Amino acid sequence: MQEVEAERSLREAVAANRTPTRDVDPLFVNRWSGYAMTGEPVPEEDYLPVFEAARWAPSSRNTQPWRFAYADRRDDEWETFVSLPNDWNRQWAANAAALVVLFSETTDEKGRDLASHSFDAGAAWENLALEATRRGLVAHPMGGFDHDAAAEKLNAPDDYDAEVMIAIGEPAPTETLPEDIQDGDEPNGRKPLDEIVTRGGF
Repeated sequence: MQEVEAERSLREAVAANRTPTRDVDPLFVNRWSGYAMTGEPVPEEDYLPVFEAARWAPSSRNTQPWRFAYADRRDDEWETFVSLPNDWNRQWAANAAALVVLFSETTDEKGRDLASHSFDAGAAWENLALEATRRGLVAHPMGGFDHDAAAEKLNAPDDYDAEVMIAIGEPAPTETLPEDIQDGDEPNGRKPLDEIVTRGGF
């Protein structure tokens, strides 16, 4: 099992592209969605903890509406999962060690609508992403996949929505990607704080 340490500073590739303007833990800034992965399997004990981190996300009324369905690239189900991304995403996602579909439950046990199911699933995704970052793994979400096919092929109940796919794997050099993807394989910036936070309303 790999040694995992707390984030103490910005990683080199991140520091070249991102500058936080307030004092936050480097883990938040170091998280980014890389494309390049080695295509090699990752031991289960190295990536299953990302789901444990997701398990502890907050949710409305503690409904915990998230459900993660995944396939390791060594599984028989791998071909089903790798068929789900659109053609562009499949170019890089096929090199993941594991592919995940995050579903969210849209109703509670009494059949009432869960208005915040997508929001809650997003919180679980963020926990997963931060733990993957801490472990030195790529965790890249993608909306470009066949949502209906995911629900059908993975036998999702009718009251579950397919929210996002996630590719998890060991990072690889950008040069291993197709040329048309390489330019996007770097940490990107963010809007200034005063564009997203206003005191007293908009």
